[in-house]
Amino acid sequence: MYERGCTTAQDPATLTAHTTSSPRLPGQITLRKRHGMKAASNQFMALPVVEKTQRQRRPDWLRVKLPYGATYRKIVQLIDEHNLHTVCQSARCPNMGECWTAGTATFMILGNVCTRSCGFCAVKTGRPDPGLDWDEPRRVAEAARIMGLRHVVVTSVNRDERKDGGAPIFAETIRRVREQIPGCTVEVLIPDFRGLWDALQIVLDERPEILNHNVESVPRLYRQVRPQANYERSLEVLRISKAQGLRTKSGIMVGLGETEEEVHTLMDDFVTAGVDVMTIGQYLQPTKLHLPVVEFVHPDMFAAYKEVGEAKGIEHVESGPLVRSSYHAERHV
Repeated sequence: MYERGCTTAQDPATLTAHTTSSPRLPGQITLRKRHGMKAASNQFMALPVVEKTQRQRRPDWLRVKLPYGATYRKIVQLIDEHNLHTVCQSARCPNMGECWTAGTATFMILGNVCTRSCGFCAVKTGRPDPGLDWDEPRRVAEAARIMGLRHVVVTSVNRDERKDGGAPIFAETIRRVREQIPGCTVEVLIPDFRGLWDALQIVLDERPEILNHNVESVPRLYRQVRPQANYERSLEVLRISKAQGLRTKSGIMVGLGETEEEVHTLMDDFVTAGVDVMTIGQYLQPTKLHLPVVEFVHPDMFAAYKEVGEAKGIEHVESGPLVRSSYHAERHV
């Protein structure tokens, strides 16, 4: 196992950055081996953010059915045959059974290894294979066409080792989906590209119907929840996208120790940034090495958050214990 530490290396990126702090690359984060621990493998780095914890028993309102049915099995086979990844699987989404049985899925491009080590996320952290898979957009579009999708959601891992952050693959995927499925709408759930706005612009130029970038949590908790991210930088992604006329969307998890007042303040930030759609869901600890759940938020509080957010001026707030960023995404267009 490894711990993270900062180095003083300078950012080698050449794209323009308009942030108060320089973007950080994986090479600027040293990995110090913990005493008595061994690396998980030669290919991946295990980066625990907490010591092993006892997982809490979920309340009744967080019970979900296991994936089942012929449609679900067909989608599993289709994704495997096209050598694709879904965030549904990688992030262990609790709605996978419901969504896949209904014939919908969120495609995850740029591989399945992320350069970041967020405290909530079950996606593998490590060094991705170098280069980009330029056939991946075609395979995503082909799978979406076979599934009969009319709204396609595309997200990705972070590829911070690249100066373009993988943005060209996002752009090509949007183009390919529209070529193969005329009239289909596209939602992209993008990373922050380390504040390199030339990379962001590559995606914005394709004019996706929805530009989604999650802030995930309130600013006070960023060091634990998103240690390699920056709250203001994430807001800037949303502001830039909105300024160019795109429909914007962002989401958070609750139950990590945030206060009601902090969520309300975050909503005010969303209104100022022009966010059209907000999603709020319960954080669920994916493994014992991830951040523990501080609180299982009652459904009544989720209903209250929806009421407050929409009263403040957010057009639509999708709020509930099992809500995730792509849940009922077709309704947000």
